[in-house]
Amino acid sequence: MTDYPGTTFPLPGERLPRTRFANLPTPVSRETLHIAGIEHEVWIKHDDVSGTLYGGNKVRKLEYILQRAALRKATRIATFGAVASNHALATSLYARSLGLNCTCFLSHQQADEKCARTLDAHIANDTEVVYYGGSYHSRIETLRKHAQGRNCWIIPVGGSSWLGSVGFVNAAFELAEQIAADNLPCPDKLYVATGTMGTTAGLALGLALAGLPTRVQAVRVTDTRFANEEAMHGLISKIATMLRLHGADIPDDIGKRVRVDFRDEFFGDGYAKSNPETDQAVAIAAEQAELKLEGTYTGKAMRALLHDLRARSESDESTLFWNTFNSRPWPVAAVTAADRLQLPEPFKRYFQGAL
Repeated sequence: MTDYPGTTFPLPGERLPRTRFANLPTPVSRETLHIAGIEHEVWIKHDDVSGTLYGGNKVRKLEYILQRAALRKATRIATFGAVASNHALATSLYARSLGLNCTCFLSHQQADEKCARTLDAHIANDTEVVYYGGSYHSRIETLRKHAQGRNCWIIPVGGSSWLGSVGFVNAAFELAEQIAADNLPCPDKLYVATGTMGTTAGLALGLALAGLPTRVQAVRVTDTRFANEEAMHGLISKIATMLRLHGADIPDDIGKRVRVDFRDEFFGDGYAKSNPETDQAVAIAAEQAELKLEGTYTGKAMRALLHDLRARSESDESTLFWNTFNSRPWPVAAVTAADRLQLPEPFKRYFQGAL
């Protein structure tokens, strides 16, 4: 096992309890993208296959969060997201695998095919789906009604607590081990979709602790209420503080070693709204790298990567794309129109006459 400045892999794994959901290490692959007549070598970190039940970046976070809930004797998990939230669905599926009930507080988003498919998966998994919207007072009342007095462990949106982010501190050391094993070169830049910042914050901190010079390109894909540079550095600081409290060797100046560029310019027209440029990035990834992405998160991160490649006169940097999108087969949902009719009224709009 290779030693790096400050610690060894896995950083907090021996100190914090976790439930093993993820199939680690996730693989890396080398792809060649042809952009503006120039060949560019791009490496892919395949967190899309991080779990058997469901992949994507939420699995690493849930290993720590759901274990904490179980240790606190919770019998129900509650979390938040938009209707097609990967986080909400992954939380429900993995909570159910531990015998825990799950409530998902879901807000509206632009309707597409994935919304209906996600709601069907929640129905099949017996998730309690609750509409979460309206005024602040209305949302607080909704929380009280469905979470209070139910032995409920509440997970923040995206699973982006300090504890969930520890999964991606580990992931950075996992990458360092793969670099040391010559599975890939050390990337100059790492591109990752940044929604609620837990994935990005954990990676940026972990890379700094591992002594890697990689600059994280944090591509914002949510409103600035959920993702902004100041809050991201605050989360990085909190993760470091909490790991110290749990016995990890974290240098006092680690915040100065973090290398991250916060990229705002690819957000487009809003959350869950794609555009022609993002759609083109998704298409290029599919055609040239056989990589399945989507327009809400990973397509925007790929758009940032392609934009930067086009700005280069030659292929002079090592580039890594961290794929956070689930590519595992979805759970089979034998759902009927009658089942859908049992959903709360606000969600029926997503089935477009299929009821």
